[in-house]
Parts: sequence; structure tokens; C-alpha cells
Amino acid sequence: MTVKIGEAIREHRLRMGVTQEELAEALGVSSQAVSRWETAACYPDTETLPLLARYFGITIDELFGFQGDREEEIDRLVCRIRSMNADNNGRDVSMDECERLAREAAAAYPGNEKIMLCLASVLYNAGYVRRGEFHATGTDGFDYYDAEGHRTYPEWREAILLYEKLLTILPEGKMRQQAVRELIQLYANTGENDRAAAIAETCPPLEGCREYLLAYAHDGQKRAEYLGKLLLKLIGTAADQMVQLLISLNSSGDSPDFFIGVIENALSLFDAVVTDGEYGLRHETRARLYLFLSEFQWRAGRKDEAFASLDRALEHAETYDRICRQPDFRYTAPLLRCVRVENGPGEPENMAADLPAVWPWWQVPDYEGVKEEMQADPRWDDWVRRTREDRKLGWR
Repeated sequence: MTVKIGEAIREHRLRMGVTQEELAEALGVSSQAVSRWETAACYPDTETLPLLARYFGITIDELFGFQGDREEEIDRLVCRIRSMNADNNGRDVSMDECERLAREAAAAYPGNEKIMLCLASVLYNAGYVRRGEFHATGTDGFDYYDAEGHRTYPEWREAILLYEKLLTILPEGKMRQQAVRELIQLYANTGENDRAAAIAETCPPLEGCREYLLAYAHDGQKRAEYLGKLLLKLIGTAADQMVQLLISLNSSGDSPDFFIGVIENALSLFDAVVTDGEYGLRHETRARLYLFLSEFQWRAGRKDEAFASLDRALEHAETYDRICRQPDFRYTAPLLRCVRVENGPGEPENMAADLPAVWPWWQVPDYEGVKEEMQADPRWDDWVRRTREDRKLGWR
């Protein structure tokens, strides 16, 4: 038992990033005493145990190695915070409540990496939801982030500090990958491009990503399955990046027809592989592309086509929602016939109901004016009404 307590003291001290001297000062003991505890040369007295537990943000039981209840509670909190944060994606549903819960969890479990990452991700999202992401045109005609404005966001400033700390303590894995992705984006948003690039340079190339390596880690039917998943991932990513490149080039000076052509080409990428129209989870990507397409069809004066695209976006979103409510989905296109997607547990998606709030998903200058014009058309209200029908059906 003494050995376990010594190991626990050292583990939690290192987790919090404090020295033996700093811990000793906080407890009112000598640094030699802390050293003897950690090496199991002696045992903290009963009066010191509560002080140790309080300092580490744990229970006395956990000092003795009984951590099951604590980890279960942390996992429950993390699951709840992530779910609330996802609900606030693109619009403020309960952002203040989500942040409050994340901060309370951080206070209850100081230094816990899962909770820290949750809080950082909530603040990352809160900056977008409460304040937005803004762009400006540089003297070279290209699109740049409004870094000066973004640097004033208190949510993003705090999130950056949390991510930077996490990268010093997180091992390789999904949590670290999330921290890297979100920190790089915040560095870019706030004009710290060199710091963002320095982190990106430490990451594996495309051929080293999980989806790519899983495809080549198998043979037979499993190889066909993972190659199909890789192909779908690459197509979805390529379609997204076509739009991002279009925006980055600051093509606002180009005609709406140029935008329409690029977006239609992005949509056509899927049809070379998904030859039967059963796009699976990629219905979500197509819904977003059709939202964006509708904006430029309206700009081009092709108003009937714009509302037809809104209808197509709704069809894809409804299909995506329905697939997410199923335990799994199998593709039927010949190239993808070995691909099966299992949906994890959790609340079902309701993308269709969110379409009006997130329109046009990607934003270019003056999109608000286009939205006001489209909302003045009676067909907009009818479309909004139909998006809400999917939410009712989804919760029966």
C-alpha cells in the first residue's frame, strides 16, 4: 500500500507539473519528506493525507489506488461536455452552459488531460459561435484571416494556452491529434502561421495517416473494405479542399458562374465511385455543398435552381440523419461493396433541422445580403418548415 501511495504522489505531482520543493511548500513539509514518500521510504501521516488529496484534486481513496469511480465520473463528464459542444456547432444553443460545465469539471479535476482538452475544445468552439471567423483581402488579392480581430477573442487566447500545455503532456494518440488540429487552426486564425507550420511539420504525411495505413495493413476482403473507406475519405476531403481553395483565392471578383462550376465539379467527384447514389455518411458533405451552391445560383439570378439546390441539400441531410439512426450502413456501389460503417452509440443526428441556421456553411463576403434576399422569397419559409419535419420524425 505504501508503494502505491508513493507512486500516486509522484504521478500526480508530475501531472500537475510541480517540483518536490513546490509540493513540499504547499503542504508545509520538507522536500526531503516528499522525496521519501515517493521512494516509499516512509508514509505520509494521517493529517497530511487530506492535504495531499485536496492539492491533487482527488480523493484519499485514489491515493491508495482506488481510481475506478473517479475515472468513470470523468468519462461521464467528458461525454456530456462533448455532446453539448457538438450541439453548439455553428449556432449558440447552450454555449454558456457548456462552458460552465467544462470549467466546473476542470476545477473538480485539476490537471486531468481529458477535462483540459474538453475545456480547450469548448473555448475553441465558443470563439466561432459567439464572435465568428472573419477574413480580409490582402494587397496581393488573396484571402487572409482577420488575425488582429481574432487575437482579441478571450476564448481563443485561453484555448491556445490550454492546447500548448496539453502538447507538453499528452502522449501520441487521438487526444493529442485533436489538440494539434485545433491549435494549428487557432494559430492560423490569430496570425501565428510560423508556429502553426512548425507543429504541422512534425505530423506524418498523407501516406502516414490512419486511414491510409489501415488499408495497407490488411489483405483480402479487409483490404478491400479499408481501401474503400480510404477512397471515400479522400473524395470527401478533396471536395472540401476545392471549396477552401476557391475561398482562399478570394474569388469574390469572379463571376457566380465560376463558383457554380467549381462546386458542381466537387459534387461530381463522388459519382465516379458512388455510382448508385448511395453515399452513406458522405450525404453530409453533399448537403453542405448544395447549401453553398444555392448561394451562387441566387447571385447568378438562377433563383429556381437555388431553391432546387436547397431541396437537394435537405434530401441529403435527411438521408444522412436516417443513416446515423441505424446501427450500421453498407455501401452498394460495386467498388464499395465491402465497406460497412458502424454507427457508435449516442444521440441521433438532426442535420436537416440545422440547415437554415448553418446556411451557406462556407462564407464569403456579403453572404448575409444574399440570405436576406432568399429569406424574402416565400419558398424559404416553406423550406425551413420542411427541415423541421425531419427533427420531429427523428425523435418519435
